[in-house]
Amino acid sequence: MSERHSSVTTIPTSNPRPKPKPISSKPHFMPSPMAHLLPRRPLLLPLLVSSLFLLSLLALLHSPSSSSSSSPPSPLSIPPLRPKIYVYDLPSRFTSGVIRSYHLARSASAGDASLKYPGHQHSAEWHLLTDLLNPSRSSSSPLAVTSDPHLADLFFVPFFSSLSLIVNPIRPANANPATPAGYSDEEMQEQLVEWLESQEHWRRNNGRDHVFICQDPNALAKVIDRVRNGVLLLSDFGRLRPDQASLVKDVVLPYSHRINSYQGDVGIEKRSSLLFFMGNRYRKEGGKIRDTLFQILEAEKDVVIKHGAQSRESRRMATQGMHSSKFCLHPAGDTPSACRLFDAIVSLCIPVIVSDYIELPFEDAKAKL
Repeated sequence: MSERHSSVTTIPTSNPRPKPKPISSKPHFMPSPMAHLLPRRPLLLPLLVSSLFLLSLLALLHSPSSSSSSSPPSPLSIPPLRPKIYVYDLPSRFTSGVIRSYHLARSASAGDASLKYPGHQHSAEWHLLTDLLNPSRSSSSPLAVTSDPHLADLFFVPFFSSLSLIVNPIRPANANPATPAGYSDEEMQEQLVEWLESQEHWRRNNGRDHVFICQDPNALAKVIDRVRNGVLLLSDFGRLRPDQASLVKDVVLPYSHRINSYQGDVGIEKRSSLLFFMGNRYRKEGGKIRDTLFQILEAEKDVVIKHGAQSRESRRMATQGMHSSKFCLHPAGDTPSACRLFDAIVSLCIPVIVSDYIELPFEDAKAKL
């Protein structure tokens, strides 16, 4: 991702969202096992998503424990020692097996269905795991990986929950409903929790020191009430209740951008459009504002606003539009956030956010640090 940053403009669309109530009990951090699912090629540089997550997690997870659930959280403090994280060595069906199932569902041969993780907007689960398992990761990282679960403060559960959701391709409308899909994400979620509940370190603290990445808004939906004590790494809180997730214990991650980074000269001289948006015009919940924005803006001069679905051609057009516009519109979708915000940032196009309930990644990390 480019190191150049864009400004962000936020436009509220209704009354501010009330602050979610803190969860009833704060997580305690205890020890747990280490994985040997090493990537084939260790990452040469720490990935942005990993480093930002680690910084935020360090500040977030080391607040003093509160003896009363009704009292306000104590001020956060950073201990002098780095917290240690243990990466579970999950059965392969939860990691490489998910990748293999994804490729096989798309008619890939067994030989081709290797450990090549398919790129998509919720790829942080892959980047984070490969960074944690990188044997040459920086010693200056605020988080240390340990192979001894008894020394661990945190336990990372490397289930590819977002990829698991899309293993089965979208079936055509005329498909035979009696034909089994072959892979069940819900069954995989159930099996994961059953496996965790049999582990010593989960039972000792009821999962409060376990870290799950569930970036897709529907990831782990089947078992969310069984893992809600843990630390959730997600995109937003749009489909979760306050008793399931909140900024008290969870971390909002950035999406993986889906268009190419802008490589031209910095400046506005070559940006012919004032404002650009391309996406689905009709959405649910807060995304209903999109239709109103279309009605207001589609006839305006220097504004490009188009309806478009996900496709390779749409991505090409979005790349061209964002790279040639000064501002990029970012309205809410079915949930408060979308990868379009990060597409705009790597395009050096100033995002204009129209979403009441959006939580930006790591927006409170500076205050905590």
